[in-house]
Amino acid sequence: MNMGKSVIDFNEKKGFICDMDGVIYHGNQILPGVPEFIQWLHDEKKEYLFLTNNSGYTPRELNQKLARMGLDVPEEHFYTSALATAAFLKEQAAGCSAFVIGEAGLLNALYDVGITMNDVNPDYVVVGEGRSYSLDTLTKATNLVLKGAKLIGANSDVSGPIENGIAPACRALVAPIEMATGTQAYFCGKPNPLMMRTGLNMLGCHSAEAVMVGDRMDTDVISGMESGMSTVLVLSGCSTKDTLKTYAYRPTMVLNGVGDIAAMASSKENSTR
Repeated sequence: MNMGKSVIDFNEKKGFICDMDGVIYHGNQILPGVPEFIQWLHDEKKEYLFLTNNSGYTPRELNQKLARMGLDVPEEHFYTSALATAAFLKEQAAGCSAFVIGEAGLLNALYDVGITMNDVNPDYVVVGEGRSYSLDTLTKATNLVLKGAKLIGANSDVSGPIENGIAPACRALVAPIEMATGTQAYFCGKPNPLMMRTGLNMLGCHSAEAVMVGDRMDTDVISGMESGMSTVLVLSGCSTKDTLKTYAYRPTMVLNGVGDIAAMASSKENSTR
């Protein structure tokens, strides 16, 4: 199935940037066709990077999460919105301090670039997804922003797929602070071009040689399109065929899942032999 504009020759592409939630897994459940896709990437010696807006996990935790599902993906193949947030703050204000609402992935990324935790007079309030989010932390964050802290969101996802539905994501969690303070947050994850440029640099690929694969039009497809990459929307996560009707732009291709990429590439390769 392809409701996009054209067909991509996956064998000709050098690099693949893939979302994770809704593309590789739902919660702790691997999606159909994923093992075949990852095997194809390895067999064909493609450069690949899993680029996730989920700020909760470190690359090591993502490596272990996939290992529990039977997939061997080394740590260097992961880049998260937490790492993008840390890189942005280090560039903007090296050695700054922050009040952080989030999980280990976000905290570790900030610590690793020399950002210290501060709940009295921080330079930034940084919000990611996490179990530490509560009315108390929300109230704390709101008042720190009112006192002058700059508001940063790890990503602009409103929701994310889980095994039995969806969960509110970072954009939804930041919204109450924005509304209460009249302040707009800056979001570091997809579709921020800074994160996409870093991903392409990590692959060592030009945008024309790479493919962005994701399940969301508003983060994955638009970030790939605006970076000059071919784009694949997979219908294994948040999006359906009807989702396309609400956007003025189109992905290059629409597929059921990443397994279709390996199948199409293999069938084309076999037909040319």
